[in-house]
Amino acid sequence: MTLKPKTPLNGYSETFGATVLEEIAGMGLVSIATPRGGVDALQGAVQSAYGCALPPTGSSTIGNDGAIRLMGLQPGQVFALFAYDGDTAVTEIEKALGDNGYYTDQSDSWAMLHLSGSAAIDALARICPLDLDASVFPDGTVARTVMEHMGVIVLREGTDGFLLMAARSSAANFLHAVEQSVRNVT
Repeated sequence: MTLKPKTPLNGYSETFGATVLEEIAGMGLVSIATPRGGVDALQGAVQSAYGCALPPTGSSTIGNDGAIRLMGLQPGQVFALFAYDGDTAVTEIEKALGDNGYYTDQSDSWAMLHLSGSAAIDALARICPLDLDASVFPDGTVARTVMEHMGVIVLREGTDGFLLMAARSSAANFLHAVEQSVRNVT
């Protein structure tokens, strides 16, 4: 018997007029925690490896080649998001940053949805307590929040695009909440 990996939302993709909701798969997600007193060393390693800075909480930075995004989720912790297919995402980050951080693979722990299009903000306004207006929540802004009783990470990507992440254990409920909200406004 051969086991085959399955994404949390089984490759979901749906278009609602000018709005698209689709699962994002094939991504590595690694939590990077800053060792006590090690912020300068980690910052130097990130700059050397990716050509960008560690983002402050609530924002994100993209590496020089566009292949990695670092999301500042709280003081002393960022998530590294990058295209990756495999089960050794931590090894990729560790090779780049050395022992300048503490790393935890989060890749299979999150269900990821990308919501984009003209109804994206209206759909999210129904279930997300954050003010997602571009003047308040501009491109690259990231925040943890609650949607329909589930913890969610929201990242703004461009004018009307959002990456939404929720715990894999809540994937079906997460998809239902977002999808229903999109249906209600389209």
